Amino acid sequence: MKTKQEETDFEVRSLDTMCINESELVHPWWYNFKYAAVGVIFGIVFIKAEIISWFRIQEMFKLQSFHMYGVIGTAVVVGAISVFLIKKLKIKTIHGEDITFSSKKFNLGQIYGGLLFGLGWAITGACPGPLFAQLGSGSLAVIVVILSAILGTWVYGKFRDQLPH
Repeated sequence: MKTKQEETDFEVRSLDTMCINESELVHPWWYNFKYAAVGVIFGIVFIKAEIISWFRIQEMFKLQSFHMYGVIGTAVVVGAISVFLIKKLKIKTIHGEDITFSSKKFNLGQIYGGLLFGLGWAITGACPGPLFAQLGSGSLAVIVVILSAILGTWVYGKFRDQLPH
């Protein structure tokens, strides 16, 4: 029989960044170059699609353009179809490992975090995904946003146990 503390601890720990499906395989350091290459390609796509444009993001928050909603909506649909196919076809990783999905309970911290995230996104015109694409395209002011994101992540980690989960 689990105590209330153990159940709560599991819920809080399930919010960790450690992936449940993390591979147990160990690769040499140069193995990560393929991820860097995909990241560069992803950044180029972000730039060409104007996803990193501060003006496009402001249009979205002012409800003046469908562009960003279309991009986000397409990503949600593609993600939902992908998860459905992974579950239905029991697709495995490229190393033959099972892919599992675990349910997470709703908590009030998700509302607070979402509001804080949205506020930061609206003010800076940047969400974490395209930050480095913005930097790579020459927007040096985004360095402040990157440092703020790192600081915010550190502050969350420091005070996480006192926050509502």
